[in-house]
Amino acid sequence: MAGAGGSGDAGGVLRDVDALEGVRSIVLKSSESLDESRFTRIAGADFNDAGLGLEGLLASFASTGFQASNLGDAIDIVNQMLDWRLLHEKPREDCDEAELDPKYRESVKCKIFLGFTSNLVSSGIRDTIRFLAQHHMVNSPTPVDVIVTTAGGIEEDLIKCLAPTYRGDFSLPGALLRSKGLNRIGNLLVPNDNYCKFENWIMPIFDQMLLEQSSENVWTPSKVIARLGKEINDEGSYLYWAYKSLFTDPSKLEQNNIPVYCPALTDGSLGDMLFCHAVRNPGLIIDIVQDIRLMNGEAIHATPRKTGIIVLGGGLPKHHICNANMFRNGADYAVYINTAQEFDGSDSGAQPDEAVSWGKIKGSAKPVKVHCDASIAFPLLVAATFAPKVHGSK
Repeated sequence: MAGAGGSGDAGGVLRDVDALEGVRSIVLKSSESLDESRFTRIAGADFNDAGLGLEGLLASFASTGFQASNLGDAIDIVNQMLDWRLLHEKPREDCDEAELDPKYRESVKCKIFLGFTSNLVSSGIRDTIRFLAQHHMVNSPTPVDVIVTTAGGIEEDLIKCLAPTYRGDFSLPGALLRSKGLNRIGNLLVPNDNYCKFENWIMPIFDQMLLEQSSENVWTPSKVIARLGKEINDEGSYLYWAYKSLFTDPSKLEQNNIPVYCPALTDGSLGDMLFCHAVRNPGLIIDIVQDIRLMNGEAIHATPRKTGIIVLGGGLPKHHICNANMFRNGADYAVYINTAQEFDGSDSGAQPDEAVSWGKIKGSAKPVKVHCDASIAFPLLVAATFAPKVHGSK
């Protein structure tokens, strides 16, 4: 019996060994070698390096993984937008003689569309946007050429010139705030008095615009925005810089240097002001049809330039920019920064590849979506792209 038992144990051991080898062949399946020219080794920032600095930290994102790597890719794509010149492309077969001039080809840059939602202007991101508008010049290395935002993205910029917004808390109760005349935007607080000051400032401008209105001068949302940017006359305003050019030629000192489009101009306090003005002094007309022609023309007539998209948040600005680029068979570069998800079919959450299916982004493009709060990601993106173009190696 003992001998039989021992023999049985030996057989069991052999079966276990065979089973283990089978399991090992499954669990420890041999790997294919990864081409390191295509696959980056994961490594984070080395804080033992006393000279790491912001530049080194930002450079480490691409190899960090997760959304840090998506942000690293976004930095690379935006730098491609900023560095691209027509000189890098072969001349088109049907191009005219002027387009063959090397100096001209070096001067032709990517056309960049920047879109953002109103909450970002309520936040300190407004100052980052102002920086981009402020440093847009002829032959500038920071060419943000077209801005698209919501009504809040217009009015919040203007209101901040009249009175400040404050930091509050996400948990402050709405009923209590209402009793105190305070409005909450996430963890920001905007006193009602700010909107009273806005009304007092803007109504005389609407009165004057009504007087100037004629069959030859039809107001459009972009014309209204440009006028407000001129009237605010405050260097803290991105609309001021979008209107005001940095030309040294005095004859060109004031002009709408960066068009700002807002097809939903009435969806906010601006709409409230227009409503009140229309009741008291009716007749002001704002034509959105002229602007959709201009907005789509920004993309249609961009050729021979490439176009790039940078969108913070979702909603109207994201769709308006992407839809305009559909008229040229898609943008060449695209960076989305938002936290929206695609499971509900919303355009806000849609991945760039969905836009490819519509012809809004070229199939040959390498777009990226950074799943992150833009108030974190966008300043980091600008620090690694636009800012060094302005400040050099400082």
